[in-house]
Amino acid sequence: MEYVQRKLEIDVPPRQSAFLWGPRKTGKSTYLRRRFPGSIYYDFLRSDLFLDFTKNPSLFRERLLAREDRELHDPVVLDEVQKVPQILDEVHWLIENKGLRFILCGSSARKLKRGKANLLGGRAWRYEMFPLVSSELEKPDLLTILNRGMIPAHYFDENYEKSLLAYTQDYLKEEVFAEGLTRNIPAFSRFFDAMGYSHGELINFSNIARDCGVDSKTVREYYQVLVDTLLGRFVCRK
Repeated sequence: MEYVQRKLEIDVPPRQSAFLWGPRKTGKSTYLRRRFPGSIYYDFLRSDLFLDFTKNPSLFRERLLAREDRELHDPVVLDEVQKVPQILDEVHWLIENKGLRFILCGSSARKLKRGKANLLGGRAWRYEMFPLVSSELEKPDLLTILNRGMIPAHYFDENYEKSLLAYTQDYLKEEVFAEGLTRNIPAFSRFFDAMGYSHGELINFSNIARDCGVDSKTVREYYQVLVDTLLGRFVCRK
């Protein structure tokens, strides 16, 4: 897949850190590796790192303090940081006491909020990465956009139908069901279909609730799951 130059520009001055949020597969990791090629990079999708730092978060601080100063010149990148929320206390300490900079990348803020994780109290700027926008494409094709969406891996994939199905199934399995965000799996699956038909329109919670076989309060909670996992957002009328 060809690399697309993104419009997003992350710049972190001395003693400043940043969060980068965005849905899965929008290109966050690729962007960060290109934007900060000299950075120390921790990817918590790696099971060894995940287990080490979940069991002993202070190990993260010890490993960084063992590095030479020149290795810490660029921001330290933590990818999928929501998987190890307790590490944010160590990040906070390193920012305050050692002046280190961090880029904290994640695809779901819900896990951090639910676990009352340390969100660094304003010490990290917030950035968001969205799917592709038309100005990032050399020749945007409307039909391709409508059929495939603007997630880079899907837009450039000739087998986009399988990719879209896998993306949806992985989201439902890993972000919703595995995290216990809902116990009524059939109802949420029906909501997922009904929500797709009302995308970009005024939301009638009662109608969608009737289609899903739940009450409107539950549908509102389902929509909030989409917002917290960065797959949707409300556009409010003024």
